[in-house]
Amino acid sequence: MRKILLIEDNQDVRENTAEILELANYNVYTAENGKKGVAMAKLTKPDIIICDIMMPELNGYDVLLQLNKDKTTASTPFIFLTAKTEKIDVRKGMNLGADDYLTKPFEEYELLNAVAARLKKHTILKKEFSNDIKGINQFFNEVSIHEGIGSLSKDRSVLEFHKKDVIFMEGDAAHTLYFLQKGAVKTYKTTESGKCLVTGIFGPGQFIGQLSLLTNKGTYIDTATVLEEAEILEIPKTDFTSLLFGDKLISSKFIRMISNDLIDLQEQLVNMAFATVKQRLAKVLLNLSKNEILNNSKNKGINISREDLASLTGTATETTIRMLTDFKEERLITIGAHREISIEDKKKLEDIALFG
Repeated sequence: MRKILLIEDNQDVRENTAEILELANYNVYTAENGKKGVAMAKLTKPDIIICDIMMPELNGYDVLLQLNKDKTTASTPFIFLTAKTEKIDVRKGMNLGADDYLTKPFEEYELLNAVAARLKKHTILKKEFSNDIKGINQFFNEVSIHEGIGSLSKDRSVLEFHKKDVIFMEGDAAHTLYFLQKGAVKTYKTTESGKCLVTGIFGPGQFIGQLSLLTNKGTYIDTATVLEEAEILEIPKTDFTSLLFGDKLISSKFIRMISNDLIDLQEQLVNMAFATVKQRLAKVLLNLSKNEILNNSKNKGINISREDLASLTGTATETTIRMLTDFKEERLITIGAHREISIEDKKKLEDIALFG
């Protein structure tokens, strides 16, 4: 049975509303003011909260602010009850993160429809979608049904790209988000001197181009080229913005999906700033091997150019080659006939990455 917390200072409204919800087979908890409501929410962990705005001790706005600070209640669907009809009051509540509002007096069907809709959406957003084309399309389809965003539910075809194909170029108009189903893709920026700085290596299940879609310039901030035969799904910018700037729960779910490994990227940047070249190269090799990006199934090794490896490590190509030779002599790695790199002593390489 789904749990609902009702926070309302007016006894008649509180009792009548609770009765309607109980008759609809909900388990209802009640609180007569905001302070008790916050305590009740943390204790009972309700599936949804219905809260009056004007209350003693703690008003509805402050209740929502306090609950949003607690990770155990921050994502709970929240519906405001208000006797005020001014748009400014409604807008303030929505800006604070409320999911919906009902203006008192309300009809029974309005209350039950609002609760059912929010619970259904929350159920969808708690689902885990597979990190592939099927999962992405399933997410889009379910969101489109409940949000009325028709374009999201359109069937999307997977495009095939060959090695060295350019997906987009730095400075091109950014109209598309890309999802990599198969293969490997490199993104890089070109410096004024003509050198290429690798900004990312992407494998199956990752998105490409999302940061470019968020810039004010409206252009791609780097170039994306295919390293291995790739299958890629194109997602129009209109769909991207609909998901990103729409309902807060859908937006949160979508942001987590498209974030890839930004925490790992942040750690990589910190390492490049403070770690030795030896540490940085060891960590890059471990990451490439762990993520199965650029792994050559035929030759059992990591297939990456020395220039790209040097760029990821943040050092000169010559330095990277010398360090690879050192690793080879220490029997940490082997280098195959096609220059593919195989890790032979993962434990020692991990120790180097951590301690130098």
